[in-house]
Amino acid sequence: MEQEIQQKQGTFYIGEEKDPKAQLLFDEDENTMVITSTFVAPSEREQGLGGELIDYAVNYARKHKLKIDPVCSFAREVIENTPEYQVVLKA
Repeated sequence: MEQEIQQKQGTFYIGEEKDPKAQLLFDEDENTMVITSTFVAPSEREQGLGGELIDYAVNYARKHKLKIDPVCSFAREVIENTPEYQVVLKA
């Protein structure tokens, strides 16, 4: 069940902005998107929400011609283990 991902400055999130079910935080400069953290509420885990957010971030990076520097360990693991995402991984 895909949930709608919303966006505000430096954040992609699912659910309510004040109490998101899941969120991904990032910083963006000229050509790099630094994913600083990914959070999924305990009650929402094991539903793939974190992966959906990473997928959304990768597509955002592709669209905006950014490379991703995944400081967040979860983001790094997902991107490194998904061959089609590696095109946006900052070397």
